[in-house]
Parts: sequence; structure tokens; C-alpha cells
Amino acid sequence: MAMYLLYESSSGYGLFEAHGLDEIGQNTEAVRSSVSDLSRFGRVVQLTAFHPFESALDALNQVNAVSEGVMTDELRSFLELNLPKVKEGKKPKFSLGTSEPKLGSHILEATKIPCQSNEFVLELLRGVRLHFDRFIKDLKPGDLEKSQLGLAHSYSRAKVKFNVNRVDNMVIQAIFLLDTLDKDINSFAMRVREWYSWHFPELVKIVNDNYLYARVSKMIDDKSKLTEDHIPMLTEVLGDEDKAKEVVEAGKASMGQDLSPLDLINVQTFAQKVMDLADYRKKLYDYLVSKMSDIAPNLAALIGEMVAARLISHAGSLTNLAKCPSSTLQILGAEKALFRALKTRGNTPKYGLIFHSSFIGRASAKNKGRIARYLANKCSIASRIDCFADGATTAFGEKLREQVEERLDFYDKGVAPRKNVDVMKEVIENLQNKDEEGKDASGKKSKKKKAKGEEEEEAQWMRRKKRKMETEEENEKSEKKKKKSKSAGGDEETEDGGQSKKKSKKKKSKSEE
Repeated sequence: MAMYLLYESSSGYGLFEAHGLDEIGQNTEAVRSSVSDLSRFGRVVQLTAFHPFESALDALNQVNAVSEGVMTDELRSFLELNLPKVKEGKKPKFSLGTSEPKLGSHILEATKIPCQSNEFVLELLRGVRLHFDRFIKDLKPGDLEKSQLGLAHSYSRAKVKFNVNRVDNMVIQAIFLLDTLDKDINSFAMRVREWYSWHFPELVKIVNDNYLYARVSKMIDDKSKLTEDHIPMLTEVLGDEDKAKEVVEAGKASMGQDLSPLDLINVQTFAQKVMDLADYRKKLYDYLVSKMSDIAPNLAALIGEMVAARLISHAGSLTNLAKCPSSTLQILGAEKALFRALKTRGNTPKYGLIFHSSFIGRASAKNKGRIARYLANKCSIASRIDCFADGATTAFGEKLREQVEERLDFYDKGVAPRKNVDVMKEVIENLQNKDEEGKDASGKKSKKKKAKGEEEEEAQWMRRKKRKMETEEENEKSEKKKKKSKSAGGDEETEDGGQSKKKSKKKKSKSEE
């Protein structure tokens, strides 16, 4: 049986025919030893056809398809053109060796070409890759390396392209840092308490909160200087005037030892550092909440931002969490207890990280396992919606939370909950109605804008018409004025002419006399 080899290089598809395999043997070790010898390998494997890629973009698309196990139209036409035709009802007398088993299965389904991918084929393809530049004569020295480098860069860039607002890696780092800060702030605050207690031991019993203790210790500084003037400032920090008075009274009758100014400065500096860390921890928590609303809004709405972030962190990414079945998500974080139970043949754990959700704490002891299983199911649905949905919305998470609440009521009171199908239909209908309303609102706005534009055009037209009328009236008035002025000038001329005639007649009569 003849064997063909499909090799996907950075510059194009290569089809090789392997014949005379008896010379190197059918076992993998014999192939391994003969691959490095080009003279021996070249007699066995020969180039049949080569299809170069049209451009770098075409090469990227082809390689992406191969990595996903999909046969493109170009590859299909290349194989059908250069391989022997497969007749229906007859067993083919050749096989195609591929490096990707998924690609081979797709080729078999689409073209009925028998494919195989095993160690023997992989060793032959390794030899083809080693001597590929010798098989293609038109390749210049360095062209193959350049194409490999360019394709590697473009392939890597395409793989890391993502939506910046949905980067779950930032959530993983933030939750890790948040847990570390909690431990550090707790240990540092205990160190402040122990350090300042040498000076003011009574303050520990009055102020229980670590952050408030650091602020009060920094404000008091030296207990011997405590007076009633400090009560308003202490009240502002502690939020209770009685506690502030108690601190002042305890400072006056304190049994602690005095500290030097240098020691007090060091205590104050350390207390300030603890306060700064606590403030940064609050800002980091707000940042985590805002990121979770962008990355996994439904999961956060269902079980809270902290638990959702811990699930994503433990799974490695939101995509990995979405791929997990609900049974795995239920015990995520309790792997040690699970393997211990399997080893000792004991009871397996009922919950892992989702135990920190408020639903399991509210359930009774006998129903904790049942509600954990139900909650894991809803978390799995929410994570898949967040991972694969196009738009970010909390509608599904809120409805899933309502379902868990109904399930708790069912366990406690026996009230029948709604079916998941009905709830999901309701959510989808609500979202569709919102989209239609948004479209209607945008259409109304556009209509209003058009109406406003038409009104403005009409107003402008009316203004132009008025201006024309006014200019015409002004022209008519000016013409009338001109005519009047001309007629008035003619009358004056006639009057002057009449007077001159009278004068001439008088002169003539005088001369006759």
C-alpha cells in the first residue's frame, strides 16, 4: 500500500510519497536512525506536489485551521488534485499520513481518504521537516527561516488577541494579591498591637478593630499627653464618644511603660504603613468588583465577586471554568479531601470553594449537600454564559440567584420552584424586549431629529422668503422715492419757466411804453 505524507510548512502545503519502506524498516527505531541520512531518506521519500501560500494572511488562516483540526477548501482541492481518486465501494490502495489526528479524521469524513497518524508517520514527517529546503528547489537560502519567523509572530499575535475589558488574568492576580494582603495586614496589625501594648496595654481591650487600633495609636502617640482635648478627634476616629472618653481615662491611669521618642516614631511609622496597606486593600477590592462586573457579571451576581474570582483563579481562567462540569465545580478547591476520601474509601467532600457562598450557610445541615450540588449547577451555567456570550449582562445571574432562593424555600417550606426552562425563556424575552425598546427609542430619536431638521429647513426657507419680500419692498420704496423726486424737479422747472415768461412779457410791455 502506497503512503503519502502531508506536511504543513510555513510557506505552503507539501505532499510527499513514501515508497520502498522496506529499506528502512517499518519500525520506529529504524526510521529514527535513517532520517538524518539525506541520501538514504531521499530515495524513500520524494516530493509529489507543493502548494505555496498566497500571502502571510493566507498562511495564518491555513495554520489556524490546521491547529484546530479543520480542512480548508484550498487543502481539499490540493489533496483531490494530487492524490489518487477514491472510488466508491472499493478500498483505497493508499493512505495519507498527517501530524494532526483531528485533521486526519476531518479529511477522512469529508473526502473518504484514509489517514493515519502514529509514531512511524511522525518520524517520517520529522525527516521531511529536517530536509524540506532540499526538496523545494525554488527556495532561496534564508527564505524558509524568514517565513517561519513571520508566521510564528503572526500566529502568536492572533492567539493573544483579546478584549482588554475581559482579561481574566487580572482577576486572578487581584484575588491572589487580596488574599496575601489580608494575611500581611493581619500579621502586621498584630505586631502593632504587641509593640504599642508595652506603652498602652489597656487600649487593646477598648479598640478591637485592627485598622482603628493603628489609627488611634498613631493619633495618641504618647499616652502621658492625653487630655480631654483629644476626645473630639478620638470620637471622629472611633465613632463613639463613650469609647473616646474611656481611652482618655485609661491613658491617665495606664500601667504601661514609657517609650523614648525614637521608639514612638518607629511605632507611628509602622502603624502608618499598616493603615496604608489597609487603604490599598479597599481600593484593590473595589477594582476586583469592577473587573468582575466586566468579566463574569452573571457569576458575580449569583455567588458574589469574591467567591467567583476564587473559582476563576482556581480553574486557571474563565474558559477553563466554563469547560468544567458542575460536579467538578462543586468540589473545586477540595481536591486534597477528595483524594484522601478516595484513598481511605471514606465519604467524598460535598463542596469546595462554593462553601463560602451564603446559600450553603443558610441551608440546614441535611440540605447542605443538595444545595451545594444545585448551586454548582447554576454556577456552571452562569460561567458558560459569561464566557461565550457576546454582550455582558447580569440578567441571567440575577434569575439564577432567584432560582437558588426558591430552591432553599423548597427545602425549608416545600414551595415548588420554577423550572429552569421557563426562567431562561423569561430572561431571553426580557432582553429581546429591551433591545426592541432601545431600537424604537433610537428610531424615535432619529425621527425627532429628522422632524427638527425639517422644521429648521422650513424656518430657514421662511426667513429667506421674508428677506426677499423685505428687499423687494425696499426696492419698490426706493423706486417710488426716485419717481417722486423726479416729478418734483419737473414741477419746479415748469414753475421757473412760467415766471421767466411773465418777466419777459413785463419787459416787453415796458419797452413798448
